[in-house]
Amino acid sequence: QVHLVESGGGLVQAGGSLRLSCAASWLTFSEYAVGWFRQAPGKEREFVVASERSGDITSYAHSVRGRFTISRDNAQNTVYLQMNSLNPEDTAVYYCAAAIFLRDISIATEYDYWGQGTQVTVSV
Repeated sequence: QVHLVESGGGLVQAGGSLRLSCAASWLTFSEYAVGWFRQAPGKEREFVVASERSGDITSYAHSVRGRFTISRDNAQNTVYLQMNSLNPEDTAVYYCAAAIFLRDISIATEYDYWGQGTQVTVSV
């Protein structure tokens, strides 16, 4: 059974950085498009960033562009989300997701597999 497991969340002050990791079992990330989404309390899940299968094409939400970076380590079968210049609006549960085929990289329902999420809290 496929499992995606996020880690690296925590509490950080505004302006700080965190690196989230997403490790997979029974799934090879190099064969999938991978995305990061987040959900704040009382809000819908929103797209953050995604990388298509080869990793050559990425798409970032406007709110994180220039601050967040997605990367892959195929040898470790892990995807990372480097988050810099964090602000309180970035506070949310962050989820990684994988899809074998995507028509729209930013649509959550297009993804086949999801992790359980990791909490990121940014204090003022």
